Amino acid sequence: MHPIKDPAGTGQAIVIGAGLGGLASAMRLGAKGWQVTVLDRLDRPGGRGSSISQGGHRFDLGPTIVTVPQGLRDLWQACGRDFDRDVRLVPMDPFYEIRFHDGQTFTARQDDAAMQAEVARISPRDAKGYQRFLRDSEARYHFGYEDLGKRPMDKLWETLKVIPRFAALRADRSVYGHAAARVRDEHLRFALSFHPLFIGGDPFNVTSMYILVSHLEKAFGVHYAMGGVQAIAEAMVRVIADQGGRVLQGAEVDEIVLRNGRAGGAKLVDGTVLPAQVVVSNADAGHTYDRLLRNAPRKRWTPARLRRSRWSMGLFVWYFGTRGTGRKWRDVGHHSIVVGPRYRQHIKDIFIRGRLADDMSLYVHRPSVTDPSCAPAGDDTFYVLSPVPHLGHAGAVDWQTEAEPYRQKMLAMLESRLLPGLSAHVSESLVFTPETFRARYLSPFGAGFSIEPRILQSAWFRPHNVSEELPGLYLAGAGTHPGAGVPGVIGTAEILGQVVPDAPRHAASAPRLAAE
Repeated sequence: MHPIKDPAGTGQAIVIGAGLGGLASAMRLGAKGWQVTVLDRLDRPGGRGSSISQGGHRFDLGPTIVTVPQGLRDLWQACGRDFDRDVRLVPMDPFYEIRFHDGQTFTARQDDAAMQAEVARISPRDAKGYQRFLRDSEARYHFGYEDLGKRPMDKLWETLKVIPRFAALRADRSVYGHAAARVRDEHLRFALSFHPLFIGGDPFNVTSMYILVSHLEKAFGVHYAMGGVQAIAEAMVRVIADQGGRVLQGAEVDEIVLRNGRAGGAKLVDGTVLPAQVVVSNADAGHTYDRLLRNAPRKRWTPARLRRSRWSMGLFVWYFGTRGTGRKWRDVGHHSIVVGPRYRQHIKDIFIRGRLADDMSLYVHRPSVTDPSCAPAGDDTFYVLSPVPHLGHAGAVDWQTEAEPYRQKMLAMLESRLLPGLSAHVSESLVFTPETFRARYLSPFGAGFSIEPRILQSAWFRPHNVSEELPGLYLAGAGTHPGAGVPGVIGTAEILGQVVPDAPRHAASAPRLAAE
């Protein structure tokens, strides 16, 4: 057993999980004087924003875009650094193209005149309704993102006092319901309502507060980080190291240690214990309370409560490389969305019925048109995502049996709708199913985005940034407030910067590892 010079962990902070929320939290704590150790079970930082290299291709595993660069710039500035010196962002134009089943298309851009022309091309009668929708989106942005999203919501009073504002903004209405109230064309209704799927929400049930995403796109644009989101994660690690912190890969936490009724550190699966005065969990909130605090009393987030919660959908993702296609499919850009024949009923299959449908809608990421470093010269790298049910439904999908048939259906749809002749060019292939998400990210039910962001699972109703179960424990990442998505998880760290006190003046250096 190694001696621990500082058994109480004074001045030490532990962050569980090196996803973007965890790394951002470590940066915020480092700026407040804490000696931070980040513990992560994977082989590289980034969590769901990490990557895998295979056959000369870099597959970005999770988030592919940055919609609010200022959040990252503010994070770097809090650490005395310049984000744009560490990471190169490239604006996307267009943001993405939607291809509908009937042949109609919708191209999203930042330019207001171009967007108005696109709406008028599809449905001239909806031009005024679209402008009204944008005004609605901006109002919800200022209230939901700049106000509620930037402060802790761990006191019930903070939610109660804004209920009148929620009512005035029709937060009871769904995202789709609000789009349908403003425009009549179904293509436009889809284009204005599908965004919650990128944070794990059902557009027909998630609160209309999330139409704020349309304003985020318009105001800040859509960007790609050269080198992928992995490059952002690696830049974060460098900042943490410069602050005197460290990131340990291949270090899986088994349990949060309790000392005198408080979070007192973390025990790894090999029995190693690290003491700390502050513990931040960027693990999924469900995993944190169900597994990491299994030996601690829990009043609110009990196993039964977690089982009753609504979880985001699962994801089926096919990562593949193609040979000799650098000049092929020139009409296919960086981001495409290929829509199936159904919308409402397909979403119901995914979120409510828990049934794997025969049809699908696809998000297609082709980063090699922007970033040649992700593929061998003359080749392409792709990532194709289909929302599917999570594993918690009755009669959950057996992905050991269904994965390959589902991939074949995805291939057939891509060949017929977007990438003709694709089969002849595929050179590398990798598939993630909800079972992969459960095993790799320890995600309850293999959910892609933790707890679904319905109105009664948001703000105070979501697991709090300041844990309501254990003093000294804080939560970051998609499962806490303000929620999923790159801006959301970076925002969780901004809130931690407000609620975690400054480190003691004479903080010790990081403790040595000790076997229990």
